[in-house]
Amino acid sequence: MNTSRLVYRSRQFWQALTTRPSEVDKELVASILDPGQVELFNLLQKSEQTHSIRVLKAVRKQGGDNIDLQAAALLHDIGKVKEPLRLWERILIVITNAICPACVKEWGAAQGEVPSAMPGWQRAFVVAEQHPAWGAELASQCGASVMTVALIARHQEKLSPEGAGEDSEENRLLRILQAADKNS
Repeated sequence: MNTSRLVYRSRQFWQALTTRPSEVDKELVASILDPGQVELFNLLQKSEQTHSIRVLKAVRKQGGDNIDLQAAALLHDIGKVKEPLRLWERILIVITNAICPACVKEWGAAQGEVPSAMPGWQRAFVVAEQHPAWGAELASQCGASVMTVALIARHQEKLSPEGAGEDSEENRLLRILQAADKNS
């Protein structure tokens, strides 16, 4: 892990412990999401809410004025409400991802299994890998648009470089979301 990434992760760790959404941030969320989606957003841990709001603000700085993209920015991690992660699990995921990204994928691939019934160490990886699909399902149930649901489902997907392959509107928006998420 390079120095800038280490600084970023250290800042992210500190923010997870200390930050909470402000009233202005809550009003911003309510201006984008419908009441049912706000209710869903409020199920996120406070640190995840703050992260999602930072992602939204980064999306907007990149010119992301698409309302579906903004909703996806706020709800991209909503699948984590199914199996909330503890701080030590988040640290485990970050460290393992830095050392062995393939391990995170392999250990998290247990589809159809109930994470809470798994060994504690594996549960975190399943949540890390499966939360996009879980989140897309939750967002769909709350009336999110097809585009928002697709962006949530794909937010961790590796895309080919811009210009290589299909450059659909969905992929363009996904690149904006991923860049914002990576740096927020």
